[in-house]
Amino acid sequence: MGTESVLSSPLGEINGLDRDDFRVAAYEVFFTACRSSPGFGGKNALTYYSSSDGGRGDEHAGSSPGSPSKPPGVGMAVTSRVKKALGLKMLKRSPSSRRSSSCGSNPMSPSWAAGSSPKMSSTLPSSPVARLRRPMTSAEIMRQQMRVTEPSDNRLRKTLMRTLVGQMGRRAETIILPLELLRHLKPSEFNDAHEYHQWQKRQLQILEAGLLLHPSIPLEKSDPSAAKFRDIIHACEAKAIDTGKNSEAMRILCNSVVSLAWRSPDGSTTDVCHWADGYPLNVQIYRALLSSVFDLKDETMVLDEVDELLELMKKTWSTLGINRSVHNLCFTWVLFEQYVVTGMAEPDLLGASLAMLTEVAIDAKRTDRDPVYVQMLASVLKAIKKWSEMRLLDYHVCFDRENIGVMESILPLVFSATKILEEDVPCYVSVPQEKEGEVADEFTGNRVDSYIRSSLKSAFAKMFVTVKENERNQEAKDHGGMLIKLACETEELARKEKDIFSDVLKKWHPIAAGVAAVTLHACYGTFLKQYLTGASSFKNETVLVLQRAGKLEKALVQMAVEDSVECEDGGKAIVREMVPYEGDAIIVKLLKQWIQDRIKTGKEHLQRAKETETWNPMSKTEPYAHSVEDLVSFAKEVVDNFFQIPVNVSQNLVCDLVEGLEHLFRDYITFAASCGSKQSYIPSLPPLTRCNLDSKFRKIWKRAACGVGFEDPNNSLFIEGHNPRPSTSRGTQRLYIRLNTLHYLLTQLQSLDKTLCISPKITPSPNNRFGNRRQPGSSYFEHNRAAIQVASQHVSEVAAYRLIFLDSNAFFYRCLYVGDVTNARIKPALRILKQNLTLLCAIVTDRAQAPALKEVMKASFEVYLMVLLAGGSARNFLRSDHPMIEEDLNSLKRVFCTCGEGLIDEEMVEKESQTVGGVVALMGKSTEQLVEDFSTVAREASGIGLVSDRQKLPMPPTTGRWNKSDPNTILRVLCYRNDPAANHFLKRTFQLAKRRGSI
Repeated sequence: MGTESVLSSPLGEINGLDRDDFRVAAYEVFFTACRSSPGFGGKNALTYYSSSDGGRGDEHAGSSPGSPSKPPGVGMAVTSRVKKALGLKMLKRSPSSRRSSSCGSNPMSPSWAAGSSPKMSSTLPSSPVARLRRPMTSAEIMRQQMRVTEPSDNRLRKTLMRTLVGQMGRRAETIILPLELLRHLKPSEFNDAHEYHQWQKRQLQILEAGLLLHPSIPLEKSDPSAAKFRDIIHACEAKAIDTGKNSEAMRILCNSVVSLAWRSPDGSTTDVCHWADGYPLNVQIYRALLSSVFDLKDETMVLDEVDELLELMKKTWSTLGINRSVHNLCFTWVLFEQYVVTGMAEPDLLGASLAMLTEVAIDAKRTDRDPVYVQMLASVLKAIKKWSEMRLLDYHVCFDRENIGVMESILPLVFSATKILEEDVPCYVSVPQEKEGEVADEFTGNRVDSYIRSSLKSAFAKMFVTVKENERNQEAKDHGGMLIKLACETEELARKEKDIFSDVLKKWHPIAAGVAAVTLHACYGTFLKQYLTGASSFKNETVLVLQRAGKLEKALVQMAVEDSVECEDGGKAIVREMVPYEGDAIIVKLLKQWIQDRIKTGKEHLQRAKETETWNPMSKTEPYAHSVEDLVSFAKEVVDNFFQIPVNVSQNLVCDLVEGLEHLFRDYITFAASCGSKQSYIPSLPPLTRCNLDSKFRKIWKRAACGVGFEDPNNSLFIEGHNPRPSTSRGTQRLYIRLNTLHYLLTQLQSLDKTLCISPKITPSPNNRFGNRRQPGSSYFEHNRAAIQVASQHVSEVAAYRLIFLDSNAFFYRCLYVGDVTNARIKPALRILKQNLTLLCAIVTDRAQAPALKEVMKASFEVYLMVLLAGGSARNFLRSDHPMIEEDLNSLKRVFCTCGEGLIDEEMVEKESQTVGGVVALMGKSTEQLVEDFSTVAREASGIGLVSDRQKLPMPPTTGRWNKSDPNTILRVLCYRNDPAANHFLKRTFQLAKRRGSI
C-alpha cells in the first residue's frame, strides 16, 4: 500500500481493538440478526422483528442508491440496482466461478443447517466430476467475504442455538451476543487455553467499549455495575475467568452487563437493549460489515450480490443503532476509503462515493438529525475533503493525462463535501480547521484558484530542485544556464497545464489557465529577480536569461489572454496580476551600466597614458605613440564586445556608447595637442630705430678683414661642408610623433565608424538622439574627426615654428643678412632646411606630410619677414640689395615647390608668399617713393587726410601682420634702409635715433 493510500479514519478510534476484532464482531452481530433468514439457520424467510422498521428515523429506508432493498431472491440477482445507481460495473463472471459451492463439501455450512440431509451427503459420489454444485447462499458469501473460519462460525451457531432454545421469536437487538458467547462457549471448544483467553478478552473488550467507554446512554461514574464489570475485565487481563454455571465471576459479569445494557435515559423500565449502539463502536462494527461487499479476488470491485447483502445488513441496524442517514454516511466513507486503500485504481469507486454523497446531502438537511450524526457527518466530510484537497493542492503530482478522469470526479466530490459542511454543519465556517495540507475554509474566492496556485507552486518548486541538481552535476559556474533551463521547463509546465488540466478546471473556474499563467509567471519572476540581484557584473549570459524570460513571459501572457477572452474585461484583470519582468528595460539598463563601466575603465587607461606617455615612436614602421594604440585597442575591444552581446541594440544605445568613446577620444586629442603655441618660439620685436651708416666696430672689422683675409664671422655659421646635418631637435621630432598619433587615431576612427555602420544588430530608435548627425554618409565620430583636424593643424603649426624659429634659428633669424646681404645669403640656410624637410617626410606619416610642410612654409616666410622687418641692429639694407633678396626669396619658394612629390603645388606657394613678396617689392623702391607711400597710407590709416607736410604724422602701431600696404611695414623698411634720405626722414618725422653699432 503506497503513501497515497494513507487515510486517517474519521469514525473514531477504540484502543485495544483492531480491524480484525471489529470484523469478527461484525460477523457475529450480522449472523445473529439474520439467523431466521434462509442459509442462516431457517428454512424459510421468517418475519423480521424490529421495534422500529429500519432503525431510528428510517421512514425512507431503501430509497437511496446504497440503501438495502428487497432482493429478487437469494442467489437469483441478475443485475444490481445498487451498482447501477452508483455507476459500478458488474463483475461478469460465470455462475460457477463466482457463486457456487459443492453440495455436501462442508457439513457445517449454512446449507446444512438450512435443511440438507446428512444421509444424502454420504451417498453422493466422491469424484470431482460427479460432485453436485449449487449457488452459494448469502450466509456462505458473507462468511467467505468476512474471512470467518469454520470453527468460529460453528461456535457462533452453537451459541445461538443454545441461546434461542425455545425463543426463536426473540428480537436480535435484545441479545447481548458477547455475553451469550462467554456463557455458552467453553475452553474445550478452542484449540488451546491461550486461544480461548484471547477470545475471551476480545469479547470483554467489545462489551467494555459498548457499555463503559462509549455507551449510547451516558454512564454515571458511581454506577456499581460498571465498577464490578471493570473488576472482571481487570481480572481477565491475567488469566481467563471461569464461565461455568456455578462461577461467581460469571454471575457478577452477567448481572453487571445486563444492568448496564438495559438502562434507559430516565431510569425507567425499557425494552431496548443498548450494548453495541454507542458511537463509535457501532459505526466501526458497521463499517467492517459494509466492507464485506468488496470482492476478495479484486478489492476494487463490488460484488454483484451487494443488493442482497445490504438488505441483510439492514437487520443489524436495530442492534447497532444505525439508521438510513448513518448507513448512507458510512457507506459513502467505505466506498471512498476502499478507493484510497486500493491505490486509487478504480475510479468507479470514487464516482460511487460522489453518488452516495448526494444522498448524504439530502440527509444533512433533515431537521431531526441526531447530534452524534452531525459529529459523524463533520468528521467524515472533513476527512474526504482533506484527502481530496491534498491531491488537488498538488494535482500535478497526483494526476496526469491517463487519470485526469479521477481529478474530474474529485473536484465535485470536494465541492459537494464543502457545501454540506458550510451549510449543514454548525460552526464549521466560524471555527475552521486549518491544518497542514488543508485550505482554510473561510476562503472567499474560487477554491479552484487556490488549488491551481498551490499545485503549480509545488510543481515549480520540484522542477527547480531538479534543474538545480542537474546544473550542480554538470558543475555549472553560475546560475544563468539554470535560469534558462528553468524558463524552458516552466514553459513546458504551462503547456502541460493547458493541455491536460485547464479544460477540467475551467468547468469550476472561468479563467483556470489564466490563473496558472499568473502563478508560473510569479514563480519564475522570483528566481529571476534573485538572479539579477546577485549578478555581480553584466554578462552575455545575463542577456540570454532575460531574453528567455521574455519569451516565457510572452507565452504566459498569451495563455492568460486566450483563456480570458470570454471575460467582461477581456482578461485585463488577470494580466494586471503579472508584474512585468521588463526584460528589455533591464537589458537596456544593464547595457548602459556596461557602457559606463567600460568608459570608466577607458578613463583609467587615459590617465595612465597622460602620466607615462613620452611621445617616442613605437617603431620605425609604427611612428606613433604607445598610448594611442592602447586607447584604440581598448575602444575596438569595447565595440566588439558590445556587438557580441546577444541582443539587438537600439540606435540610442549606440549613441550612448559613441558619446562615451567620443569623450575619451576628445580628452586624448586635447592631450596630444597640448604642446604649447607658436608664439612661444617667435622672438620679440627689437626696438624700432634708424639704421647706422658709420658703425665704428664695423669699420674696424672691415679693415682687419682686408688686411688678413678673414671672412665675416657671421658667415662662419654656414661653413659646414657639402652635406650639412639637419637641425631638427628631439622636441620637434616628438611633435611629429604627436601629429602621427592624431592621424593614426583618425584612421582608426574611420575603422570604428565602419564597424558601427555595417552592424546588422542596430535597430532604429523612435527618438534618435543623434539627430542630424546620423544622416546618410555622416560619421558617428564627426566631432572627433573635426577635433583631430584642428589639433593636427595646431601641432603642425607649433612643430613648424619650433623647427624654424628654434631648431633653425642659427641659420635663419640669427644669421641671414647679418652685416650685409652679399655675405649672408640664404643658400646655406636652404641646405639645412631641405635636410630638415627630408627628415620631416621621413618621420611624419604620409597623410600628415602636406599640412606639416605647409606650416613649415608659413613659418619660413614668417621668419624671412622677421629678418627683413625686425632683424635687429645687425641688419641694414640698400636699395641695391633688392635683386639678391628677391633671388633668395625665389630660392626659398623653390624649396617648397620641389620638396616631396608634389606635396605643395606652386599655386599654394605663390599664395602663401604674396605677403613676403610684397615686402621684398617695397625694398626695391626708392627712399623717396617709400616716404611718399608711407605718408599716404599713414594718413589714411589715422584719418588725417591730405594736409601740409608740416603736420606731424602719427607713429603707426606694430600689429605683426606685415603687408606692403601696412604703414608700420613700410616704416620698418625705411628704418632698415641704409641711406641718408631715410635717416633724414625718420629723424625729422619721428625723432628716431641712429642705432648703435653692433654685429
